[in-house]
Amino acid sequence: MPETDVDFRTLPLPEVLRLFREQGEPADPRPDIDTASLVRRFPHLAGVGTTDVRIDGPRGRVVPARLYRDAGAEASGNALVWVHGGAFIGGHLDMPESNWVARELAARGIPVLAVDYVKCLGEVHFPEPSDDVLAGWQHALAHADELFGVPASAVFLGGASAGGNLTAGATARLRDAGSEAPAGLVLVYPVVHPNGPDASPEVDADSPHGALAVNFAGSPEGLADPHAFAALGAAEGFPPTFVLVCEHDALRPSGEAFAQQLEDAGVPVVLRVEAGADHGHINEPADPTALPTIEAVAAWIGSRA
Repeated sequence: MPETDVDFRTLPLPEVLRLFREQGEPADPRPDIDTASLVRRFPHLAGVGTTDVRIDGPRGRVVPARLYRDAGAEASGNALVWVHGGAFIGGHLDMPESNWVARELAARGIPVLAVDYVKCLGEVHFPEPSDDVLAGWQHALAHADELFGVPASAVFLGGASAGGNLTAGATARLRDAGSEAPAGLVLVYPVVHPNGPDASPEVDADSPHGALAVNFAGSPEGLADPHAFAALGAAEGFPPTFVLVCEHDALRPSGEAFAQQLEDAGVPVVLRVEAGADHGHINEPADPTALPTIEAVAAWIGSRA
């Protein structure tokens, strides 16, 4: 059987990394997640326009990004920089967790800059993906009026899964550097502990979650870095935060524990448990739990105008 026919989810992580390095991330086999299919299914997305944005990132990299705006939508007064997930090894701007989510939010009056990042394959580890997210954030702030039609003070930051990790970590880095923080932070099924299922710093490196955490951090010692896993550091100084976890998600404890940590630190926080949902549900436009999550995110961002 050719390697391209192998279900990479059944392989050990070193084999997955090798395949992704040599052949690229496998194409998504779903026939109905392209933009034309999404617009047919959700006609309210027809007015959303997109523009590819070039961001000069660290180490000479270009950080891929895409701007979403709907000129006909009632403006919320706020905008969002959004970062997809993918276990730090996959994901891209065309996956529904990026493209569909951004279109839905833009159609609700929240312009979105979706930002990609370098994947942890081979020699790449933290902080490189985080650096790309910070480059996207800094570009968005510097060009907020041009990109979004809102001031820099009205730009939010958020992400899902690994993207939730990266945006929480970037927020901690901004705070610790004394840089301008997001107007608010949106974390959807985030993994902000090295051991997400146990909301713990203690990792079994041979477990699937542990292997991904070590691969991201670059070494067992790197797992203790609070900029890599924001829940390991202080929560004071974080902006108002919306945390959404899924009822049936093994990573639910990580998001719930971080929400409690933020609340204990005096940070305004909203925790929503999406009933019936599992990890990755907003990457599934057909999932009946996906739109309620997007609507909840939009309502929270809109309420902070």
